[in-house]
Amino acid sequence: MNYHIGAKPGEVAERIIISGDPLRAKHMAETLLSDVFCFNTIRGMLGFTGMYQGKRISLMGTGIGIPSTLLYVHELIVNHGVKQIIRAGTIGALTPQVHIGDLIMAMSASTDNPVNRVAFSDMQYAATADFDLLYRAVEVAKQTAHRYHVGQVFSTDQFYNDTVNRWQPWIAHGILGVEMETSALYTIAAKHQVKALALLTVSDNIATQESTEPAIRERQFDAMFHLAAKVL
Repeated sequence: MNYHIGAKPGEVAERIIISGDPLRAKHMAETLLSDVFCFNTIRGMLGFTGMYQGKRISLMGTGIGIPSTLLYVHELIVNHGVKQIIRAGTIGALTPQVHIGDLIMAMSASTDNPVNRVAFSDMQYAATADFDLLYRAVEVAKQTAHRYHVGQVFSTDQFYNDTVNRWQPWIAHGILGVEMETSALYTIAAKHQVKALALLTVSDNIATQESTEPAIRERQFDAMFHLAAKVL
């Protein structure tokens, strides 16, 4: 059953870039792709398909957080035959060594969301990226001289939380940054034997309290989407 994506059969490409913000997906589809058409408007979660350097790819919003990501990625894979997924999103850095505008390639994702503990009978599942996509992303980043880091991220369910020293255990174990979706993407992709990778632009640094101007942030996002399209 396809409740949330109104695409007709064949309208979604096997390669897709997903973004939490559907308007960012719309902007990048209009910027990156030729011969673009919109395949979904249900609940305002816009999806587009077009051509990029001779390859057919799609872009779609998935909303904020693990439940929304699981819902849309499930339907993209099961109902629309998607085989390769790159999440192009934002992340808050947890270490001073990672700067605003840097790219974090998520090798793995820990989480405080209980979905995996339920699915794996209270055991922990290690949610990891597809190696081929990760390797290709590193090679593309080297060619473009984009500053990048490869490592672990943390996918949280709570954007607002008043816990004192909340991030210290994660920082102590090498977590580079925190976002809200990657653990879900990697888990459901593994379940269906689909390739997945999260490419995350650092929009702020929790350790140093730095943030970036909206105009600069948009240029950084544009560069990230171009890199993701090249990887696919």
